Formats: sequence, structure tokens, C-alpha cells
Amino acid sequence: MKKIIFALSFALYLLTTSCASNNLGESVKNTGTSTTPVQQDAKWAVKWWMPRHQEKLAQKEQLGDVQLVFLGDSITHAWDRQKKTWDQYYAGRKALNLGFSGDRTEHVLWRLDHGAVDGINPKALVLMIGTNNAGHNKEASAETAKGVKAILQELRVRLPETKILMLAIFPRGKDDNDALRKLTMGTNEIIKTYADNKDIFFLNINAIFLDDKRILHKNIMNDLLHPNNEMYPKWAEAIEPKLVELMQD
Repeated sequence: MKKIIFALSFALYLLTTSCASNNLGESVKNTGTSTTPVQQDAKWAVKWWMPRHQEKLAQKEQLGDVQLVFLGDSITHAWDRQKKTWDQYYAGRKALNLGFSGDRTEHVLWRLDHGAVDGINPKALVLMIGTNNAGHNKEASAETAKGVKAILQELRVRLPETKILMLAIFPRGKDDNDALRKLTMGTNEIIKTYADNKDIFFLNINAIFLDDKRILHKNIMNDLLHPNNEMYPKWAEAIEPKLVELMQD
């Protein structure tokens, strides 16, 4: 009888630790496109996506004691072009940039399944993903949110001691009437409920990109999607107080 009780208790422990935040609820693995791990389209995977994945695996080893990770799509990928700001805020923290252009939630899940964060124990991870689910597939907000949830669940298993700073998907399109912005806004409303303010934290810094009428201008994002170079220092400034808090020993 004691063995049965122990087995049940251990099973419950595994379940609760695999979904460390109660706000994540039940696993959403493989419920749809957004939660099914896949590589990017074959031509991009061969040309640069898979080579970048291999390069990042090697860089992770070279950095050694990685303390901070950025995980996302092209908006995060572009930190590679922001050396001055990156060096000012993140180089000293042995930060690893795991942003991949074009990535959707399902691509991030594939990378996590194939070693992206294995073997490290960062103090914090900054996550922003989902705009390409809207832009590429016109995916419903709820479906994209399932993909974000699946990523969070993977991260809680693979990096159980890491604090996750989940950013609201940045605004896109001219204003709130833009169809794709509506989708990402809807996703933000859902994913903010995943934060438990213990292991997972939600931060919306979108106001730094918009005017007082919530208009997005081309001097902020030339294509109304990707922040211009001048916005990256402002992004860093906006999240720095929370990062300092999360990275305290």
C-alpha cells in the first residue's frame, strides 16, 4: 500500500513540476499547427535556419555560464545587429540570442526539442513570439496562445529555475483596426493570464512604439512590424528594471 501511495505521489510531483505555473493548466502539446514542433520551410531550413540553430548550439557552449536568454522571431533576431546596445546591457550577463527570423511558435518548439536551451541554467529568459503565426497563417488568437503556452510549458520543464519574462507581442500595422494587430492583441490578452508572477512574468512595453492615439509610425517601424534600430535601446531600457529584479541572486 505504501508503494502505491508513493508511486501516486511521485506521479503527482512530476505533473506539477512539468507545469510549474498553475496558470498554464493542462498540456496543450500537439493540439494544432501552433503546438506541433516543426522546422521552418525546407528551403529556409537548408539555407540558413538549421545552420543558425547549429551555430547557436555551439555559441551556447562557448559562452559557458549563460545567465540570460532571448527567445523569439526576427524582432529578437535583430538584436544581432545591435552590438552597442547588446554590449551595454547584455554581454556582461553572458546573454544568448535565440531569435530566428520567420519563426512561429511551432518552430520555437522544434528548437527547444533539439537542444536550444539544454545544458544551461540562465537566471532569466525573455520570450516574445506569435506575430508570425498571425502574419503567416492569419491564425486565430486563441490558437497562437496555445503555442505560446506550449513553449512556456517546455521552458518550465527544461529550465525549472529560470525566471521567464514574457513580453506582449509588439504592435504591428498602422492602428488598432489593422487585422493582424487585432490578432496579436487578442493573443496578448490571453497569454497575459499565463503569468503567475513567481516563475512567469508578463510585461507589455508596447506603449513605447505608439503615439497617444495608438498609431504606429514608420519612423518607429519602417515596415510597421520590425522596430527600427533606434528603438532597440528603448526596448532595453523598458525591460531593464524587471530584468534586474528577476536576475538578482
